[in-house]
Amino acid sequence: MQQNINITTHDHQRLSRLVAGYGRRAPAAASGSETLAELLDAGRIVPPQDIPGDVVTMNSQVLYQDLETGELREARVVYPEDADPAAGHISVLSPVGAALLGLAAGDETVLPLPHGRSACIHICKVVWQPEANGEYAL
Repeated sequence: MQQNINITTHDHQRLSRLVAGYGRRAPAAASGSETLAELLDAGRIVPPQDIPGDVVTMNSQVLYQDLETGELREARVVYPEDADPAAGHISVLSPVGAALLGLAAGDETVLPLPHGRSACIHICKVVWQPEANGEYAL
């Protein structure tokens, strides 16, 4: 169900450094970075000015729907230090954050959830994307 994922060169460089740094930390942090490392290896790297405006990049605000419950959620994919789940700021090292990165409006994917569960989600729209607004350094 996972579509082709697009990652900006800037996001790829910064996230690769992040993954390398987490590889030397606690096992829980390392497992989150392993998921992100797989995503970075599989993704298509695109110059930031060429990334389509409907693709989830770092600091993008995305609206997605749980296909089982119909529930709509909005989240911003952020770096771990900016994570604030109560405000909808989801770390890229979390299962949800890693799963959203690089997907486009209309894509569907399976999110791993706690306790071995999963949820199938549909990306409804990218509400805000830095690159679409000329902001390439976020």
